[in-house]
Amino acid sequence: MNVLITAAAIAVMELAACACAPFALREPVAVQQQPNAVEVKRESPFACDTKALTAQQRKRHFEELGPTLRLLRRSVRELADGYEFEFPADEKTFQLVTEWAIQERLCCPFFDLNVRLDREGGPLWLRLTGREGTKDFIKAEGAAWIKQ
Repeated sequence: MNVLITAAAIAVMELAACACAPFALREPVAVQQQPNAVEVKRESPFACDTKALTAQQRKRHFEELGPTLRLLRRSVRELADGYEFEFPADEKTFQLVTEWAIQERLCCPFFDLNVRLDREGGPLWLRLTGREGTKDFIKAEGAAWIKQ
C-alpha cells in the first residue's frame, strides 16, 4: 500500500513539473524580423470614445474633474505638439490630475499623457501631446483648457 502511495505521489510530482515547465524562467529570446516586413502602427482616430467610460466615469470626468482642474490650473504652455498645464503640487490636486489622466487615456487613446512633479517642491504639470494633428484637436475640443 505504501509503495502505491509513494508511486502515485512521484507521478503527481512529475506531472506537476511537466505542467509548470512552460512557466520556468528562461533566457530572453531575441525576435528577428523579416527584412522585408512592414511594421503597421495602429493609430486611433481623433475622436473621443466616450463609450470607453462608464456613465458614472463620464459624469465624473466631464462634469467634475475637468471643471475642477480648469479652476486649479495656474498656467498653460503651448508646445510644438500639444500643451502643458501647470497645477499646484498638493496631494489632492495630484490625485485629481492622475484620475483625470487615466480616464482621458481610455477615451482619447491618441494622446501622450505625462504627469510630472518638478523638484524642490515645484509645480505639478500635465502634458498632453501626440502625433501630428493632436494639437489642433486640443485647440478644437479642449478650448476651455487652453483659455487663460
